This record gives sequence, C-alpha cells and structure tokens, in this order.
Amino acid sequence: MQEQSGPQGFGETGPSGPLTGIRVLDLTRVLAGPTCTQMLGDLGAEVIKIERPEAGDDTRGFAPPFIPNTRESAYFVGVNRNKKSVTVDIARPEGQALILKLLEHCDILAENFKVGALAKYGLGYEQLKEKFPRLIYCSITGFGQTGPYAPRPGYDALIQAMGGVMSLTGEPNGSPQKVGVPVADLFAGLYGCIGILAALNHRNATGQGQQIDIGMLDTHVAWLANQGMNYLATGENPPRLGNQHPNIAPYQEFPTKDGYIILAVGNDPTFERFCKAFGQEHLLADERFATNPKRVANRQLVTDTLTPVMQSRTTAEWIEALEALKIGCGPINTLEQVFADPHVRARNMVVEMQHGSGEAVKVIANPVKLSATPPSYRSAPPILGEHTAEVLGGLLGMAAAEVAALKEKGIT
Repeated sequence: MQEQSGPQGFGETGPSGPLTGIRVLDLTRVLAGPTCTQMLGDLGAEVIKIERPEAGDDTRGFAPPFIPNTRESAYFVGVNRNKKSVTVDIARPEGQALILKLLEHCDILAENFKVGALAKYGLGYEQLKEKFPRLIYCSITGFGQTGPYAPRPGYDALIQAMGGVMSLTGEPNGSPQKVGVPVADLFAGLYGCIGILAALNHRNATGQGQQIDIGMLDTHVAWLANQGMNYLATGENPPRLGNQHPNIAPYQEFPTKDGYIILAVGNDPTFERFCKAFGQEHLLADERFATNPKRVANRQLVTDTLTPVMQSRTTAEWIEALEALKIGCGPINTLEQVFADPHVRARNMVVEMQHGSGEAVKVIANPVKLSATPPSYRSAPPILGEHTAEVLGGLLGMAAAEVAALKEKGIT
C-alpha cells in the first residue's frame, strides 16, 4: 500500500482470499469496470466504491427487475458485491481532496471515465504517479487512451459491431446479431483484472506502479480467437454460420423429436463412433464425410444428412445415448433450466447473501475455484453510501462531526 494507516480491512474479520491486504479505490460504474473490481473483491481485496451522492452508479437505475423486496436493481447487484459504497462528489474540490486522502491508503485505482475526464479533477494518472509511485492505475475505456477513436464513448453493442463479432453471429441469410449478454464489457473487465494482477506482481518485485490501458475494442479484437485467425490465414471474411462451427463438422444444433440438441463431434474417431452406433456406417465410405476438412467443405450435406437421423429420437434419448459413447452433446437450456441443472447446483454457482435491506439476495458465484484461497462472499452489494461514515471515520480518522458536515454540504 501507499502508506499503512488505520485498521486493515476494517469491518471485516480474518484473511479472506489471495488478495487480502490489497485495497482498491473503485471509480468505475456500469459493467466493465465493476466486473473488474468485483473480481478483485471476490479474491479478497478491500474495494471502496466511490459513487455520486444521491444518484450513485448508473446501474442502480437499470430496472426493472429489482431484487425482490429491495430498491436495488438486479443489474447493480450482479457486479457489486464485496464493495463498500462511499458517496463523494469528485467534481468539487473538497471531494477531490477526499479522493487524494483515500489514495494514500490504496494500492489500486480503477476507473472507466472517458479519456481525460479525471484529469479535469486532478485525478489523472500523470497527475498522480509522482505523488503515488506505487499506485496501480487501471483505466478501462471504449477505445483506449490513444488512437483516433480514443475520445469516443464505448458501449457494448457498439463494440460488438465494430469489433467484428456481430458479423460472425446470426443465421447465414439473416441480419448480424450481437451476443445475448454484454460480452464486450465483461471481457474488458476481466482483461483489466488480469492486467492489475500482473502489475501487482511487478510492483512486488520493483516497488513501481504503472497505468493499465484497457480498450474495449482492443479486448474484443483479442478474443476473436479462431475466427480472427481464420481471417488472418486466408484474407477472407468468415461467413455467418448460425450455430455451426467454422472449423469442425458436425458441431452445431440439430432438431430432435421434441426440441433441439447440440452435437459436438470433435474429431474423426468420434465421427466414426457416431456412425457405427447409429446406423450410418455407409457415410464412412463416402469421401465427402471421410475427414473433418472434407466434412467442413461439405457442411450443408452433413447437416442435411444428419438432420433426419437426429429427429428420430428425443433430446433426452440422444443425450443418454451420446454420453454413453463419450460424444459431446447437450441440451439448449433456458436460464430456468441452467439454474436448476444438477451440475450447476453441485458447483455452487448461486450464492445467497444478506443484504443491507435485511433481505437475502441471490447472486451468481465466482467461477474461479482456488483450492487454498477460494473466492469469498463477505458483503452483499451495498446500499448507496452505506459505508461512507465507516470509511471516512475508520480509514481516514475523521470525526463524526466532520463526516456529518461533508454530508450536509453535499460533498458525500
């Protein structure tokens, strides 16, 4: 930390993860930034979330739906556990002074303001790095800190469009489609967390902090993965293939007698097992089906040939038969089915936390399973300003009257 002062992890008891002892000043809002800081919080970091007085994080208003019997939006609750909410008006000099005092006790500052916005308040990286040389400063923006698009705002759908994934998603003759969850935001947040962890290791070795520049468009291009590489290898734009795989066949959804199933035949021996088990041995003698490259080249023939075969059984019958042969398959679940799935339940992917309203709230669990220092669920997503007095009094040592005066002035 910049300077140890006040009780470490005040309000919390005992070690709580691999990042115990790390404190984060969280100036993020909406989704990309809060995804990053929630991951840090789950891993044990103490996260102080700075919010605008009265208004708070924009996502507090992204509703309905609300969490039952509370005034909290489901959107906000999804990415803000393990954080302390402190209201500060950073547009006012007194608010800026509070941020600087808090930074004296923090290891990391995470923000997702537009490029240059925090510099107006004296809180840009270049303004802080000399005073706080150990500070790790993570900036998450739509287009990064440099380049011709840097001043532009970034939105998930916009990034999905500009980053190419919409051109790859949807039916071949349909319109481009975005992914049904905000993947551009989520990946930017996770890449930001990765950058922070790398910078922490560097600081442990050298004592030096640094800025992490995360652009949503950059991260989106990075996870184009095999499709991006297909383009770089050929110079040809990959077509939309619906639910089919660009490099493997058959690897797609098929209609069954009572619904749909995903069939994932990952290699030639698996295709041979499938054909022999389900009366399709004759396909093995057909050169068009003989190897995966041949099947990919003849993907429509593969689809047309296997569709009536797959329609001969129910989804449950297919899953039982295919799993017995160790052939990849699975149902296309609704979210109700996902959260009722016995494997999802066995993996404890839903956690119930006691909210400040007095209600219990359900949240989606952290998927990182660490054997020695697992993620922890110490505090539910906070009510706006829930921890202002605790943090200003406990960490900065401010008297109750001073904290009350700041609130009266609208600073907090």
